[in-house]
Amino acid sequence: MVTTNKDSIKKALNERDGFQIWWRLLRPHTLTASFIPVFVGTMIALNDNSIHIFVFIAMLIASMLIQSATNMFNEYYDYVRGVDTENSVGIGGTIVRDGIKPKTVLRLALIFYAISVLLGVYICIASNWWIAVIGLVCMLLGYFYTGGPLPISATPLGEIFSGFFMGTVIIGISYYIQTGSLTSQVIWISIPVAIFIGCIMLSNNIRDLDGDKESGRKTLAILLGRPNAIRFLGLLFILAFGLTVLYVILGILPLWSLITLLAAVLAIKVVRNFQGKTQPLEMMPAMMMTGKTNTIYGFLLGISLLTNYFI
Repeated sequence: MVTTNKDSIKKALNERDGFQIWWRLLRPHTLTASFIPVFVGTMIALNDNSIHIFVFIAMLIASMLIQSATNMFNEYYDYVRGVDTENSVGIGGTIVRDGIKPKTVLRLALIFYAISVLLGVYICIASNWWIAVIGLVCMLLGYFYTGGPLPISATPLGEIFSGFFMGTVIIGISYYIQTGSLTSQVIWISIPVAIFIGCIMLSNNIRDLDGDKESGRKTLAILLGRPNAIRFLGLLFILAFGLTVLYVILGILPLWSLITLLAAVLAIKVVRNFQGKTQPLEMMPAMMMTGKTNTIYGFLLGISLLTNYFI
């Protein structure tokens, strides 16, 4: 039996067949960027004595469906443009390594969007129809992040767009649909979360820098260069944790929120695991650890707000 380079990549990434093909297509390590903002926004609303559990569940599912669909659009359009090959790391590999038809991936993304629209209708009925406008904008940006003539992900603005819309906007919506209002406190608290989400995109671009450069992309990591991009990633981590401490001092966040500093251990490991690496496979652990850093920070932030409500 002859082992191909594709087989070697699948083995190195521990990619399995069957259900695992479709699970990888969702890129589960990125779904934290959709779960955490909804959780945090809802926990802030809980501290204002307002929570509707079914609205929260609907928002959570819709957000994760949109994120999953965005990942599928990325899989489809990067394949169409020739950016992804069977040797690409960090993708689902559903098309280039598992042989799933591109149109199937595209249709599945559109189905996910359709389900999220139905959930959005329920959320609007329970809150305000202006949410439909904001939700539509988020969905369009999810598509144009990798689709369209000039994908946002191919520009230096990818981190800003993903951080702002998936962090600040989603937290704001999650709070608004529970309370019917929006406060400056919500916006301030959303900033560190937005930074961590932007860090996920930056770490992804650091890993893919060489391939993206060959494809003619102009990501932030390419403009900075890998060493400076890694330093910038570290500065973003410091900024996010620093803002959290500042918010506790100013009373924007409760004292319990200092437990989020536990995530700093992982953030340090992320930077160290990127340093000196040049091959995508070598940088995969650091990239996935960035997502875990966001998960732990956001989860602990939400738990600190939940604790503050009960105590």
